[in-house]
Amino acid sequence: MMNKILLVDNNREFTLLLKELLEIEGFNITVAYDGEQALSLLESSINLLLLDIMMPNKNGIDTLKERCQHHHTPVIMLTAIGSELDRLLGLELGTDDYLPKPFNGRELVARIRAILRRSNWNEQQQHVDTTATTLDVDVLQLNTGRQEANFDGKVLDLTGTEFTLLYLLAQHLGQVVSRALLSQEVLGKRLTPFDRAIDMHISNLRRKLPNRKDGHPWFKTLRGRGYLMVSST
Repeated sequence: MMNKILLVDNNREFTLLLKELLEIEGFNITVAYDGEQALSLLESSINLLLLDIMMPNKNGIDTLKERCQHHHTPVIMLTAIGSELDRLLGLELGTDDYLPKPFNGRELVARIRAILRRSNWNEQQQHVDTTATTLDVDVLQLNTGRQEANFDGKVLDLTGTEFTLLYLLAQHLGQVVSRALLSQEVLGKRLTPFDRAIDMHISNLRRKLPNRKDGHPWFKTLRGRGYLMVSST
């Protein structure tokens, strides 16, 4: 079955070229030219959202805010070079990845496939066995089948990327995991200089996770080395 992608960008020439490229790669592409139109087209059958930031009527950031209220569709944000604030805000709002314009078409396709592989695998796990793999840290329980983090009986509102990052760190409890490995395993891309995507996802997890019962922080940052999830022992 073709993966359905909603491409949102007000540059019609750009969207036409990108639509042709992605259809050659086997994706089913729907195009919207502003945020209002995108939200009207966003439905459960859409597998991924490619979202530009600068658009008329409703920009990408406002579109993200509304999308978060009703959908958990994975998002790759398309930004202009130098718009660091937009990228950071987008990551804070739950985008899975970002790509500055102009970008290499092959790199975009690789990132799309990495996110879809993770998303499709999680969906398959839900149909196979919803309790197959669980991992407990303090009173936090992670279930890969449901892609769900449960803290003391309460389900946490995490994106797919945030859950994957949390689970990977929990698997290496008390061990340092490099940013390079986290970027490759969680985002499906090689870490590049000045790439802060993993750092922002960690920041989101720190904000969303309740305080631990044992009083320990969830994560420690080891400058120049990476991150570790703190063990209670």
